[in-house]
Amino acid sequence: MNERKSIVLIIMDGLGDRPSGKLNGQTPMESAYMPNFNRLARRSLCGVMHPFHNGITCGSDTSHLSILGYDPEKYYTGRGPFEALGLGMKVNPGDIAFRANYGTRDENIITDRRAGRITKNTSELSSSISMKVDDIEIEVASGVEHRAALVMRGKNLSDKISDTDPHHAGKAVVDPEPLDPSGERTSMLLKKYLVKSREILNDHPFNLDLRSRNLPEANELLLRGAGVVPELENFGVKYNLNPAYIIGIPMIKGLAEMVGMKEIKVKGVTGSTDTNYNGKVRSIIENLHKYNFILVNIKATDVAAHDRDPLLKRHVMERIDEAIEPLSEIMDKTLVIFTGDHTTSSISGEHTGDPVPIMFASDSILVNPAEKFSEHACMKTGFSIRGLDVMNYAMQITERQEKYGA
Repeated sequence: MNERKSIVLIIMDGLGDRPSGKLNGQTPMESAYMPNFNRLARRSLCGVMHPFHNGITCGSDTSHLSILGYDPEKYYTGRGPFEALGLGMKVNPGDIAFRANYGTRDENIITDRRAGRITKNTSELSSSISMKVDDIEIEVASGVEHRAALVMRGKNLSDKISDTDPHHAGKAVVDPEPLDPSGERTSMLLKKYLVKSREILNDHPFNLDLRSRNLPEANELLLRGAGVVPELENFGVKYNLNPAYIIGIPMIKGLAEMVGMKEIKVKGVTGSTDTNYNGKVRSIIENLHKYNFILVNIKATDVAAHDRDPLLKRHVMERIDEAIEPLSEIMDKTLVIFTGDHTTSSISGEHTGDPVPIMFASDSILVNPAEKFSEHACMKTGFSIRGLDVMNYAMQITERQEKYGA
């Protein structure tokens, strides 16, 4: 029996879009010069993918869960756990994790939710406000600029806690409140913690330095998106694969870590439009002898759309197209899946519930070609799939799926 093909899943974050007047009524994908994508589309299985339920607008967290075969309705508890993992924090099932921002507080009012988009590394602040409150360990880790995450570890904790982030500058600090009776103890512990952390942050040399230079202080930790760390089946065990990932953004990196994937480090991977596109593709090819499943996330498409810049998104697609050319050389032994985790409109700058183009590219498979790799061309093929079924298709195309029934 021939050796089974490896699987490469390339998720271009926010891939799909809507027609733009700036592009003469085309989407960024339709207007982009993409000879490599379009050549593949004419000999591949092409269609559209609904990341979750049809018409539902997804976040990157829920859509990635779905595409990897984990039902968000069962496993999604909030974004906090994924952010924490992505920052390298140790999290265990049952821990409570929050997304966090360092903000600026003047008396009781939040004057800046991002502490002036602080560029100075805040790790020393995070270390100083990591502490034990009663019998609960609380750990804080810093991310890029103002971003951070907080993890609570101990017994009888609940994620049924309201945000402390008011979500708008000029509003008062918000106390964490229980969303149901199970959150009362956690709320009480967090309130005690926030009182202590404010005392430390107010007099910390880091903030004294900012104050002396008349810069916004990072004197309040704003919490949101509480979630209990879910217990997810190991991806490699679930599919009998040896998986790895190439990802630049903390949240999706955290999800990959949570399901047991190994990191392939690539120099210059930034999670933005200046990422190392060519390096990602080279690393895929260089590591297929070691891993038979590689997940790649390219955030740049989503960044451009959130910036409401369809011209930049088109440029990003052209950069990706140039980078993927070497993948045509491995189609005899690899299934490469190209798709997005959701659509992001470069007109509104927001996620939408439109379906996302998807392409299963490999030699010697049953094809359903599209004229080009774009939203409308992929819709015309008539092939439609749910995010939860992407891995099912990948497994059966590579002859890894066990037969259902006799």
